Order: sequence, then C-alpha cells, then structure tokens
Amino acid sequence: MGLHRRLCSIRARFTTAAALFALLVFSAIGVALDIAVRKTIESRMWTLMTRAASEWIARMKPGHVPAPRSTANVPLLQLVDSHGRVEAASRAALGRPPLSKARPTYSHHALHLERCSHGHCILVTAIRISPQEASLLWRGDPHVVYAGMPEPFTLAGTRLGLLILIMVVLAIIVTTWITWVVVGKTFRPVADIRARVSDITVSDLRLRVPEPPQDDEIGQLARTFNHTLARLEAAVEHQRHFASLVSHELRTPLAALQVELDEALLYPDEVDPRATIARSLSMTERLRTVIDDMLMFARVRTAAAPPPEPVNVSALISDKLITTCRDVPVFTRVEDDLKVLGSGSQLCAVLNNLVVNAQRHADTRVEVSATRVDGHVVVSVTDDGDGIAPCDRERIFKPFVRLDDGRQKDPNGTGLGLAISREVAAAHRGTLHVEDSPRGARFVLRLPALETKDPRLPASGDGTELLDLDSP
Repeated sequence: MGLHRRLCSIRARFTTAAALFALLVFSAIGVALDIAVRKTIESRMWTLMTRAASEWIARMKPGHVPAPRSTANVPLLQLVDSHGRVEAASRAALGRPPLSKARPTYSHHALHLERCSHGHCILVTAIRISPQEASLLWRGDPHVVYAGMPEPFTLAGTRLGLLILIMVVLAIIVTTWITWVVVGKTFRPVADIRARVSDITVSDLRLRVPEPPQDDEIGQLARTFNHTLARLEAAVEHQRHFASLVSHELRTPLAALQVELDEALLYPDEVDPRATIARSLSMTERLRTVIDDMLMFARVRTAAAPPPEPVNVSALISDKLITTCRDVPVFTRVEDDLKVLGSGSQLCAVLNNLVVNAQRHADTRVEVSATRVDGHVVVSVTDDGDGIAPCDRERIFKPFVRLDDGRQKDPNGTGLGLAISREVAAAHRGTLHVEDSPRGARFVLRLPALETKDPRLPASGDGTELLDLDSP
C-alpha cells in the first residue's frame, strides 16, 4: 500500500512525466547530434581529399605524371584510366585495385563515396579530369583521380551511436533525479502541512500549519489555510461564548420558575395558586422570547442568503414602517426611489426594530431620514433621549448585551435585537453603526445602492420570509 501510494503521488507523476519528456527531447537531440557529427567529419574529409586530388591534377604535365604527395590525412591517391588500370598511385595505394569502380560523369565531375570490405570502410572522392586537360595529357582518354581516407575511429561501426546513446541515457537519468529532488523539495511543505493538520482537533484550533517563506502557490495555500483556521477558531470561540451567554440568560428565569413551583409545592396552603400560575406563565413567556430570539440569531448567522430582489427603501419607510410603539411621533425625511438589492421583509424588520427601539428611549420625537451618498443608501434613525456613551456604541451590538437604561425601560428584552439587525445588514453587504448626534442616539444603516441596470438583478423574485426581530 505504501509503495502504491508513493508511485501514485504527485511527485512520482511529475517525475514520470519529466522522464518521458526527457526521453523524447534527448532522443531527438541524440539523433540530430549523430547526423551532425557524421556530416561534419565527413564534410571535412571530403574537403581534404578533394584538395589533395586537385593539387595532384594541377601538377600533371603532358607525358609526365608526378608522384602524388600523400599525407597522413589523405594516404590513398590513385590515377585510373578509362580501362580501369591504375597508372599512378601513392605509396599506401600501390598494388591495390582501383579504390572504386564508380566514375564521375561530365555533368558531375566529382563523387563522394564510402567503400566497405571485410568490416573496414574508407571514404573515397573521385574526380574526373576535365576533357581539356585529358586531351592535353592523354589525347582525350578520360582519367579519374581517386583520393581515399580510412573511416575515422569515431564513425567506425556503431561507436558514435553507442556513445550518443550513453550520453542520452545519462541525461535522462540526471533529469529524472533532478526532477525527483526538486519536486520533493517543493512539496515537502505539503507533507508538513498534512502532518500538522492531522494534529488539529475541534477542541484545540490554536495550531497553525507551517508557512513556507516562498510566496508561491504552496505558500499561499498555507497562509489561506491558516486564515481559515483563524476564522474557524473565532467562530468556535464565538459559539462557545454564545452558549455561555445563553446558559446565563436561561438560568435566571428557570431558577425563578423553580422557586415559584417549589414554594407552591411546599406551602400549598399559604400560596395563591392563581398568582403562582400567572408568575410562572410570565417566566415561561420570558423563556420563550429568549429561545425565539436565540433561534433567530443563529438562523441569521448560518442560513443561506435568500434570493435577492430590488427593494424600494423609500416606499418601505413611507408605507410599511411600523411606528405604533408608544406615543412618540416619528418624523421622516426620505428621498424618492432609493433602491437596494436584498430581502424587503428582512430590511423592514430591521427598520422596525430600530424605530421601536428609538421610540422606547426618546423623550419627544424620533426622526428617520434616508438619502443616497456615494453609491450607498444611508438610513438614519435618531431619537432625542439620553443617547449612548461612546464606550458602549459597539458593545450594544453584541448578543445579550443590555444597558441599564434599557433594562429599566424594557425588562422583557433579550438583548438580541441589535445583534440580529447588524447581522442582517452585513448579509446585505452593508453596515449598522451608532454615530454622533447633538442629542440622543443616532443609528445609521448603510446599504449598497442598486443601479438602474445592475447585473445582480434577478430575472424574477418571490420575496423572502419575514424575520421577526424583537427589539433589545
């Protein structure tokens, strides 16, 4: 299994591919090199033999053929008449038959040949003496000069091919080894990441995978993995903190309910049953409210985004905004045709929550304004109450956080309304913050404005389910 896994690894596949590629490339190079070496050596030999034969022909006189000047490079020289008789030859060629029976024609006065016998080969150049020279020297009898050289050791037999084959095999082996080493070194961080990931458990997400110093794909993968682990750790810590807060919020009404029931059970003659039942129902209602808000908060954080649709915020504020809480009037100042992309029911619930919350804390009035600023629809809800201290402006958006003033004015609140509202704003790619105001609190909701021809517009929309957001 281990060998099979190793052979199927990316490293093995890369190395195999590199070896096959090297085989094709170096084989082609080897063939080309063999041809080039042979042509180069043979061309040099043809040149030497042609020069030696031409120099001998140039020294010939009528009635006199001088002895050829053979050299170590061109040891074989022969002058052959039209009947195939050797009339003159160099010392190395004396007593030999003509080096070749091939005779050049008038149109091709020179031939380059290879002649092999008994495992030995020689290269031969045959030059036909021109008719003018033949008429002067031999009364027109055509003669041929042959120049020969033994085949070099390099070209003899299969030596050159074998040498090139060895070089090709060595090149393929070296390429394969280098690829194996380089790919192994490249993917070593992946093995380190895999080993570290196997040690990570849901109970301990503090571990991080090692990040290689290179800014390549593997380094980017490691950093992305660490960022994901950081987000996962933050999410798990948030869930743990949320569970702790939930336990704390549920403990108080449950304890009070248990006290009421224990007292009714222990002192049945001293307890008014109707009053006990009424208080118990009030506590169970409190429990139901807390549980409903917790479920809604979890749903907003984890549920898939609903199908988006164009939402006219101007009409939402003017026609659908609920402003019946208490007797505090709401004054609106809204620009026309302010549209965003999202869920109308969710945004309506957020606005309702902000307005009802503002009415609860206002002294005389609440102002709602909506305008378009820098490509965003900006909705502000302002009351003229006591306001919110700067140190508490972010804290109030955390789950179950309630200020003392809020507890007094709404004892039954859960502290989840603003947290849910901010989650809805974030789901719409917007923000919800508390900003400075001359008096009271000013909540500002910013959402990306919808352009007239926005490519995100759906072909059709069915709307989404209304989120019933309770105020904090």
